[in-house]
Amino acid sequence: MKNYWQLKAVRALSHVLALCAAALVLFVVLVPAHAQTLQIASVAPLPVPADIMAVRAQPAIGPTLVPLAPGEQALTPALLANYVQRQQTLRSLDVLAIAEPHPLNSDVLMGYIARGAMGSNSAVSAIASFATAPATPQPALNPTALAAYIESGYQPIEKRIEKADAERNCLAQAIYHEARGESAAGQLAVANVIVNRARSSKFPSTLCGVVYQNAEKGYHRCQFTFACDGRTDAPGERSAWARSAALAQTVYAEFATGEAVGAIPRSALYYHTTNVRPNWANTYNAVAQIGAHIFYSPN
Repeated sequence: MKNYWQLKAVRALSHVLALCAAALVLFVVLVPAHAQTLQIASVAPLPVPADIMAVRAQPAIGPTLVPLAPGEQALTPALLANYVQRQQTLRSLDVLAIAEPHPLNSDVLMGYIARGAMGSNSAVSAIASFATAPATPQPALNPTALAAYIESGYQPIEKRIEKADAERNCLAQAIYHEARGESAAGQLAVANVIVNRARSSKFPSTLCGVVYQNAEKGYHRCQFTFACDGRTDAPGERSAWARSAALAQTVYAEFATGEAVGAIPRSALYYHTTNVRPNWANTYNAVAQIGAHIFYSPN
């Protein structure tokens, strides 16, 4: 009988201990959460400093959002369509196929101008035209403007290239035959005289016109002996011709753009070698002596 009551007491005590353990677990779990909630609710947030707000407002790529430059936009169907349309417009007219006798109209002129700009990156220019605001409208072409453009010396680009090549070749011939044995400075000075003459009103206005002036009148009547001595102008020294051609290309670019060659004064229009003394030398002013040549300016 005694054992029965002991067993019953042990069971009751175990139930009490189990209840106490459960209550303890609930207390540990619930009381901190309740205290934390009360603590957070009782604390007001501090204001964020203005400099920190400014930093937060910045884009992820940097402190300043730089707009994309023309040509850097992402390729979209609209940009691609714009590019294709521009290319079709630029190539719709073959300017070089139009013969000289044909009248120059607005379509021909605009095609010619557009072709002249094809050396740049046309894809970038097409995107730039799409992405940027349109320029201020220009006055429309009219017959009077076209006639004035023709009178000013309109030439298809093919003709202009041929003329430039001929001018460079005439200058190279003069440098080669007149000064191929001279230093670089001496050759440049001879080329400078030819440019000075073309820019003056006393001689032809082209380099070829200056070099071959009066060549048809025979020996001793032309301006440069090699142009009328009856000998072939074909260069026989390859390296000397290469130097002359390279110098002629540089000097022609300066002549075409109006830059000063700078080897001798612009007023210098004449020269002769040091082993001769022509009569006209006494009437002009000697302005420089470079190598075997003496250069003169008119009084």
